[in-house]
Amino acid sequence: MSALVCVARIGAAHGVRGAVKLWTFTEDPFAVRHYGPLLAKDGKRQFEVATAREAKDHLVATFKGVTTRDEAERLNGIELYVPREKLPATDADEYYHTDLIGLAAVTTDGDALGRVLAIHNFGAGDIIEIAPPKGTTLLLPFSNAVVPEVDIAGGRVVIALPQEVEGEDRDEAPSAGRPREGGDP
Repeated sequence: MSALVCVARIGAAHGVRGAVKLWTFTEDPFAVRHYGPLLAKDGKRQFEVATAREAKDHLVATFKGVTTRDEAERLNGIELYVPREKLPATDADEYYHTDLIGLAAVTTDGDALGRVLAIHNFGAGDIIEIAPPKGTTLLLPFSNAVVPEVDIAGGRVVIALPQEVEGEDRDEAPSAGRPREGGDP
């Protein structure tokens, strides 16, 4: 079997008839219904989405064979996976996080920075997390300016380290109507 890719995580039970909150990690939240059986991380348990409807920031879903709240509560926290080959091909400059994790990170000069640990999005765009050989991890914007090259076949990402921007003194307030230095206009 090919590598598994996490496409969803089961949350708390919803109601009394076996429904759960389901957080999906796919571009189309409802795509999880079309991948066939979803697998637990160990690959031993399978889940098939029976119904799904949109909620505020997640789906409310039922799985075949899960009909009570008690059964649904036991599923809380299970991550759901599909084999990599079941996912659609990506466009140019699009990547699955799983394809990036573990790649070597090098500077534009070819110096080793570390390995890609994760890709995060806390609401303001994607962030690439790099683990250097020693020291604290680096969190950098995952943008074309900072990551000008992704070479999955070559097993590396090229990082153009941003220049440090010196901040203002705390006792100086920025001018009204003018962006702070280094900030967005």
